[in-house]
Amino acid sequence: MKKINKNIELHNKIEKLLSEYYITDINLRDKVTDFIESLEDYNQINDYKEVRQWFRRQQNDCSADVTAIDLKDVGHGWKNEITTGNLVHESGGFFSIIGVDIQTKIREVRGGWRQPIVDQGTKSSIIGILKKKINGIDHYLFEAKFEPGNYGKVLLSPTLQVTYSNLNQAHKGKKPRFSHYFVENEKYETIYNHWLPEDGGRFYLKRVKCMIVEISEDELIEIPDNFRWLTLFQVREMLKEDNLVNPHVRTILSVI
Repeated sequence: MKKINKNIELHNKIEKLLSEYYITDINLRDKVTDFIESLEDYNQINDYKEVRQWFRRQQNDCSADVTAIDLKDVGHGWKNEITTGNLVHESGGFFSIIGVDIQTKIREVRGGWRQPIVDQGTKSSIIGILKKKINGIDHYLFEAKFEPGNYGKVLLSPTLQVTYSNLNQAHKGKKPRFSHYFVENEKYETIYNHWLPEDGGRFYLKRVKCMIVEISEDELIEIPDNFRWLTLFQVREMLKEDNLVNPHVRTILSVI
């Protein structure tokens, strides 16, 4: 508890100092809190050494194997449209590979160019992180998540990382875990909820809904082993190492 007491004391001193300089932004207390909790490991459950051991175990125990194959051999509902040649899924969901013709004089290629590009829809995905206070300290729920294109197979990912196709179970699989906290979530406090654009060099007009939702301390006491409650300090420590944190987490961190 000494760390918490030190945290509170430092918080009050910084807030008082800033207020003396007429910095009285409505979110000042939250900003000071985020700053302080990024300075030291205040996690009330697992210290950073335990977090790294957990993450290393998740990577080492990942049983998935990913092998590059010819696109013509993918199958499983994927097909080329006869009229357009676009690669699409028979459900009409997930994404498609289309072509674009670019006419511009402001890039490196004079006169423009043509290229394939991923069309996932203008509103394609939800990226969400759950937040809650544990003994007065902000913790955020992250997943050690496998994706077929991940460098290293498993990366630190948001609580929820889902396309609307998956949310609507177009894959005929399970409903994404924890999705109810971010969809029709009137009973929970939404801290952040904005559409942010994706990489326009590879995705066509794609936007992602980024959300941070706060829950009470008595919720989600038990979580699956591939999830952990982390502090800002711990996530930022992971960013100092190569190939551990996925781009969606980096996007969410920019607004905390």
